[in-house]
Parts: sequence; structure tokens; C-alpha cells
Amino acid sequence: MKTVEETLLGRRSIRRYERESITKEQMDFIYAAIRNTPTSYNGQQYSVIDITDQELKLKLYDLTGQKQIKTCSHFMAFCADFHKITLMAKEKGVEMPQITSTADGLILGTVDASLAMMSAVTAAGALGLGACCIGYARTAAPEAISELLGLPQGVYLVCGLALGVPREMPDLKPKQPEAAVIHKDKYSSDSTLVEALKAYDAEVTHYNATREGTKTDNDWAKHIISYYAEAMNYHMLEALRSQGYDPKK
Repeated sequence: MKTVEETLLGRRSIRRYERESITKEQMDFIYAAIRNTPTSYNGQQYSVIDITDQELKLKLYDLTGQKQIKTCSHFMAFCADFHKITLMAKEKGVEMPQITSTADGLILGTVDASLAMMSAVTAAGALGLGACCIGYARTAAPEAISELLGLPQGVYLVCGLALGVPREMPDLKPKQPEAAVIHKDKYSSDSTLVEALKAYDAEVTHYNATREGTKTDNDWAKHIISYYAEAMNYHMLEALRSQGYDPKK
């Protein structure tokens, strides 16, 4: 098993996988890591759907266009989940607060599911497996995917994760420098951030032009902003409301 340093600092998104399956022992370790995730209040406001059925993966691929979903060994759907605690409130005769009608409730479930996914990514990396987080699984066709996965009220998909035995080892992408990420005592000045981010933008441009495999002329800032522009066409609020989330305060 890899060291903590190797696992965390060597992490990269793997999108191409061998045909061999992940072993039960490996998945049991990943499940255990997911279950031991730190969560708000120890409420564990998340659930994970582990998908290995190829027909189901193909349907998800058709909805998202993300090839790694159909080629991975396991596709895991990490969901915010207030359905479980709602069931227990009913079982115990306790009134369930409308937590899903608050911004904090939405944040609680999203944070818990995200932390659980990172536990899985880290566990998979330690085992030498490949992982790729797929946020587009949340936004591509949220109502259709919720129906396909049978998500009840109080549950919504936060992010997907493809897992498999890696067939590739892409170059490690450069990340923002410490000066742009770590702030000391208070948020850094705009001038400090701009200088750090300009240097990073140039580094990403160079990386994209010289990396192994497909090369592009993409920078960092304009490329990311183009994703934001595309996201303006998403309809996540309606999708959240259909799953019982309607933040009002």
C-alpha cells in the first residue's frame, strides 16, 4: 500500500482503465474508509450507491457522455441524504425539522458527501487504483439520474466517482501555488493573489501545451470561466426542489 505522501501528493484523475475488476477486499477497504468519514454532528448526512451493473452504467453514460462511467469497474454516486434520519424521526415519533428548506441543510449534506468521496479517492489511491471525480453526473440530467438511481425525497446526487485499475498515468497537473490557496490569519490582498494567479495561469498554459497525450492552448482562468458560463444553463434549483430541497433561509 502507498504511503500517505505518495497517495495525496501523487493523486491524479485516471480516466482509462484495464478490464480487470477491483477485488472484493479492495472494495471492502474503500467502503470502510467511506464509512469512517468525519461528518457534521456525526449525522452522516450522505449515502453512496456503488454501481457495477453494466447496463445501468451505460444508461448513465448516455445521460452524461462521460466515457469513464461505462469503462470503470465501479461507478459510485455520492449523495446528500436526509432520508435516513427522516425515517428514524418517524420511527421514534419525533417531529423532523425542515432542514432541507435551509441553506445550511443543503450545505451539510453536500459537505458530508464530498468528504466521503475524498475518503474513497484516498483509499483507492493508496491501493494503487485509479479514480476520477465526475461532477457532471450531478448537472447533466439530474431528474433522469435521480429516477434511474431510485433516489427518494431528501436525497440528491452531489458527485460521481469512477474507480478502476489504471491503464494510464497522466502527467500530474499543476495546482495553484501556496500563496493563492493558504491565507495567514486573514484573507490575502488582491495584489498578492493576482500575482500568484498570473504565474499559475502561465504555468497551466505551458503544461497544456507540453503534456503527454492531447495538447491544447488552454490557459487556466479563461478556461475555467468558460465552464462557469456553461453552468449558467443548468437547472439545479428545480432538480433540488424535486428531491425535497428548497432553501428559504
